Amino acid sequence: MAVEMTRARFEELVAEALDNVPADLLGLMNNVVVLVEDRPPPGEPDLLGIYEGHALPDRGWDYGGVLPDRITIYRLPTLAMCQDEEEVIEEVTITVVHEIAHHFGIDDARLHELGWG
Repeated sequence: MAVEMTRARFEELVAEALDNVPADLLGLMNNVVVLVEDRPPPGEPDLLGIYEGHALPDRGWDYGGVLPDRITIYRLPTLAMCQDEEEVIEEVTITVVHEIAHHFGIDDARLHELGWG
């Protein structure tokens, strides 16, 4: 059974997950924004999060004047897969770390190896 949770509470959990990322690592992030949306794009109903942009290692000398990269965390699919708030907290943390890792150029295969799949 899906967890019921307000958008405001879910956004708090995303903020708390970001607060738990080491400050040194957050300080290395550049030109990226973290957003919460209720639903993922059509055709991807189980998507929990996505990173859209230019990963740091892919940015060259000509990188500049671009809109921020986006990390989007999707509320409804996360709530649908969890049984209680503790599970939501854990899944939000995993998803936030996973998408931040993409910002640093770490691919899904490596994230799975590290246990952040």
